[in-house]
Amino acid sequence: MFPELNLAGYPPEDLVLKPAFQAACRSAIEALARESANGPALLIGTPWVEDGKLYNAYALLSGGAIEAIRYKVDLPNYGVFDEKRVFAAGPMPGPVLIKGVRIGIPICEDIWRNEVVECLSETGGEILLVPNGSPYWRGKTEHRLNIAVARVVESGLPLIYLNMLGGQDELVFDGASFVLNADRSVGAQLPTFRETVALTEWQREGGGWRCVSGPVTTVDENEKTDYRACVLGLQDYVNKSGFKGVVLGLSGGVDSALCAAMAVDALGADRVRCVMLPYRFTSQDSLTDAAACARALGVQYDTLPIESAVLGIEKALEPVLAGRTRDVTEENIQARARGVILMAISNKFGLMVVTTGNKSEMSVGYATLYGDMNGGFNPIKDLYKTQVFSLCRLRNTWKPDNALGPDGEVIPENIIVKPPTAELRENQKDQDSLPPYDMLDQILERLVEREEPVASIAAAGFDRDVVLKIARLLDLAEYKRRQAAPGVKVTLKNFGRDRRYPIVNRFRDTGAPLPEPDRSLLKAGAQSKTEAFDF
Repeated sequence: MFPELNLAGYPPEDLVLKPAFQAACRSAIEALARESANGPALLIGTPWVEDGKLYNAYALLSGGAIEAIRYKVDLPNYGVFDEKRVFAAGPMPGPVLIKGVRIGIPICEDIWRNEVVECLSETGGEILLVPNGSPYWRGKTEHRLNIAVARVVESGLPLIYLNMLGGQDELVFDGASFVLNADRSVGAQLPTFRETVALTEWQREGGGWRCVSGPVTTVDENEKTDYRACVLGLQDYVNKSGFKGVVLGLSGGVDSALCAAMAVDALGADRVRCVMLPYRFTSQDSLTDAAACARALGVQYDTLPIESAVLGIEKALEPVLAGRTRDVTEENIQARARGVILMAISNKFGLMVVTTGNKSEMSVGYATLYGDMNGGFNPIKDLYKTQVFSLCRLRNTWKPDNALGPDGEVIPENIIVKPPTAELRENQKDQDSLPPYDMLDQILERLVEREEPVASIAAAGFDRDVVLKIARLLDLAEYKRRQAAPGVKVTLKNFGRDRRYPIVNRFRDTGAPLPEPDRSLLKAGAQSKTEAFDF
């Protein structure tokens, strides 16, 4: 048994609309059927065109033939999902017969409501095999289990939940496949974020089937799964894209240190190159801390001062900037000079630039286009600053069992405890213009993940003027986020697939209480979907 759309990859997006891709998938599934003629029956997900319609399908291959095809019924069209854009919904399915056993195959979203499973149960299904392309976000494992338990209780049937593993652009699939018996006991549990092939053994007991043997692994939870997701997402993006390795600016700050640790855990130290790019505002602490972090990780480390580059750009701009006061323009030149250098190293050595901005910065626009936003992928894009600090502390005391980096402390303590700063001017600190990150991140989580109005956030105890300021910055920074590199989805709502706002819009939440609808203005019958007309 293989996951949802395993043959094509998930999500295939509009690639699956190309006739040449559809034909290639059909040819591959037919070849697999022929080549597996003398092996066990195979169940595998594939796009399938029938009668001019394209389906998200699951095929039973046995004896050299395609014995059965089942189509996904409930196509998700929310958050990161866009399946109604490309697929047609299938009809309600009946079971398929495999060696005399009636197998129900609800595909992924088909178990999130009860109709498909109810149909399979009523038409004689004995075991539910559920292929999934279910992407990770924090807390997803428990949520999946609750959904599966509900279907088992309603149907009285045992269930295998098989999930995809690996990174695909912004999405990471965490595996964590499991088996539930009809009595809700766990028959098998596969690990998170580690590719596994598992054999389960089943026996008929009391008129039903029971999983009597299968591996049971303890799965990671909470911050450990966040860290694993970021590492796997970066690893697969780099490897699947064919890069030799990565390069990143190591500033002596917490964000770049965590990204460097994740890169080494994902790729190994020999494929990670770190560069310190100091200027006159770079402190000795930053120089010392960055060098110590590079040594702890065992990466190649270069120091390339940017003063000549910055002064050269400023010299070129003298004719148009003469007489004007220095401001953020000159600060941005520093960030952009660093970006140019990192991109040159990328071009010359075939290394992808890792960009290192966190979700707090991307929310409020504290990042420089064509400067520190330069890069191909961002492993911490969906982590708020407070979560970055927390994962740094976690990584210093724990390492994933399949990570390629060293054990022990890899991020010097001084990087974690010193006040965050971009070091673009003298004595600059992030909290000169932002509230403390523990407060900022709470406000942002309410604005972004929960879509709470300003009034309700203020009512929860946050300063109204501060909330208004953060909401305004969040709105204004949309144009930057559209130009940001992709990054791993970790939270319930990431920037990109989950949150799609127009760049140009003039709506602002003023913080006033939300008005109640005036239902007296709604004419009777105005909401009817159909109206009768007397011709």
